[in-house]
Amino acid sequence: MKKKFLFFLLISGLIFSQQKNITIKNLSPKTESFAFPQVSYPQNPRIENKINTFLQVDQLEHIPGAGGSTSQAASSGKTFYSKYSYFYWEKMESPKNILSIAMDGEFSGANPEDFSIWRNFDLRTGNLINVKDLFQPNAVKTIEDLIQKSIKKEISDFLAQLKAEKNPTQEILDQIALYEGCYTHHTLGGVGYYFAENKIRFIAGRCANRAKRQLDELDYYVIEFPYQELEKYWSPYAKNLLSDSDKIDATSLSHKLYKGTIDGKYPITVLIGDVYGEGELSVSAKYWYDHKKKLIEWHGNLKGNHLSLLESDYYSEETRMWILKAAIEADLKGNKITGSWQDEKTKKYLKLELEEL
Repeated sequence: MKKKFLFFLLISGLIFSQQKNITIKNLSPKTESFAFPQVSYPQNPRIENKINTFLQVDQLEHIPGAGGSTSQAASSGKTFYSKYSYFYWEKMESPKNILSIAMDGEFSGANPEDFSIWRNFDLRTGNLINVKDLFQPNAVKTIEDLIQKSIKKEISDFLAQLKAEKNPTQEILDQIALYEGCYTHHTLGGVGYYFAENKIRFIAGRCANRAKRQLDELDYYVIEFPYQELEKYWSPYAKNLLSDSDKIDATSLSHKLYKGTIDGKYPITVLIGDVYGEGELSVSAKYWYDHKKKLIEWHGNLKGNHLSLLESDYYSEETRMWILKAAIEADLKGNKITGSWQDEKTKKYLKLELEEL
């Protein structure tokens, strides 16, 4: 079975982190084609639980403690991966306050596709580190421009070599066409990244789709910046994170875990997904009743500090529409979300109370 994890080793020169109180083992059951990270942090079980809950819900759509196979949803084609062929992980070397994990695998959709992802956690809170939180708002575009400039230079240099061939083969001509039409306008939200000991590395997608992969000699684009080089762009949050400070600054809503109740008596856990856009932001989330442990999705928007979300019940083949289960209207206040969960059928309002884990 092909394992592309050598990619990680080649681009990072990895050794295990010096964070001796953090260990990672394989989530059970490990198989020849399924090795998923499970974090152990005995000194802080709350942080350990947050990280493992995020990883399993985010990647496997499995809730810890739900029973059954942890890989069942992914391997049976019920997640965004469709059906994966293999799944592997590696712990990266990183600064004291950060846990960086790389995951690598292959999944089957219309055609087999490999994937490489990186997840970075703040060990002071257990929260996923959102890349835009690392930079001052007016510096985000600057960082994106620096990444794009590096990619364009790598492509330009390689194109110069290809075009210098006196008698180019058809393959070289195809390569020239590939790189001349390559998309390079990557945003921070569209690239992978991880923290090394003294630098941050961004990984942008390659130029070729799977059908033209054999032409793509440049492969993924790896752009690295020493931390000191980005000093003037860092947000206060990033400066404290990278300086090993215990001071925790406010960060955005994306990818946070909340715990609370509906109607004061039904305990739930909520994992906020991506929050993106301009002005009125798009929001996705997954939640589950703690005693049922079955994922339910919310979708909607965030305007200012107000959330408006919808919960679908099922998809009607007859009407070709999603049938709504509930509507959520709530406000963000510090580390709390409070509002209402309204049953679509009865129109009854139930109180929603959540607090960040």
